[in-house]
Amino acid sequence: MTSIIKNSTKKVDTEIFDLKEDIRLLNEKYELVLLDHNYLSSPKKLNDYQKKYFENDLIPTDIVDFGKIYFNNNKALTKNSGAIAEK
Repeated sequence: MTSIIKNSTKKVDTEIFDLKEDIRLLNEKYELVLLDHNYLSSPKKLNDYQKKYFENDLIPTDIVDFGKIYFNNNKALTKNSGAIAEK
């Protein structure tokens, strides 16, 4: 009986250790992904990327100007004042 309890306890201890190790690895990955996201998506970085890669290709647009956006056959269509324009 003691042998069965010892084996069961050892198995449970091994499972707990494995789960704690998995959690530790996932926490490390989460911290790296969070750091990467915060760094890459900061307003300053986005502005730097816009200047570096798009130069004058991007223009600021107020979101209210879009009205409603519809997707049809992999195309984005906007509806302003009853007219639909393809984007």
